[in-house]
Amino acid sequence: MLFSLPPQLLIILVFSLIFALTFHEFGHAFIAYICGDNTAKKSGRLTLNPLVHLDLIGSLMVLFVGFGYAKPVPVNPYNYRIRNADFYVAAAGPLVNFFLGVFGTLLLKIAVVNDLIYFGNFPVINFLKLFILINFNLCLFNLIPLGPLDGNSVLPHFLPKEMKIIFQEWNYKYGSHVLMILVIISIIVPNFSAFSWISEISNKMINFFLKLL
Repeated sequence: MLFSLPPQLLIILVFSLIFALTFHEFGHAFIAYICGDNTAKKSGRLTLNPLVHLDLIGSLMVLFVGFGYAKPVPVNPYNYRIRNADFYVAAAGPLVNFFLGVFGTLLLKIAVVNDLIYFGNFPVINFLKLFILINFNLCLFNLIPLGPLDGNSVLPHFLPKEMKIIFQEWNYKYGSHVLMILVIISIIVPNFSAFSWISEISNKMINFFLKLL
């Protein structure tokens, strides 16, 4: 993606990436604060300033392979005052990206209906498509229940108690390794991605909401 895009779309891609990752991490920090933990706020992470959220490696991954991450928001579960707060905090980031994707799809629908392909020299349709795709991709990727991804704290809340314990023990030992292996294979093996299903589902989500809205 990085080397195939013209400069104008590359700038749009970088903007969309920064916007999506910043709001993702802000979502975690905000819900953690609502649930009683001010660790993120004390660390300066309860902000929409992208400079405190972005991770160089994670950002480059989005540019090169279509998914990635930002700096994890620090939390202290012992400060939570709400039951299942860890679930709400973990789900907040992907949900923010989901709603940004839906909002972007609404704007895309409006742009298509009004034939607003360009606004001046600005490619409105291309911008919205990249913005939506990045947000849906980040939502789905972070819901994968492996390693430190948000899905690791979301999935256990839907599992029976015994299975939950087994999964958490397995993921603690092997989850990060499995995730890293899949990422490396996706980067170095031509025409192969262990996460190609993410973009496929994202495109289906775009088409679904375009028809629905």
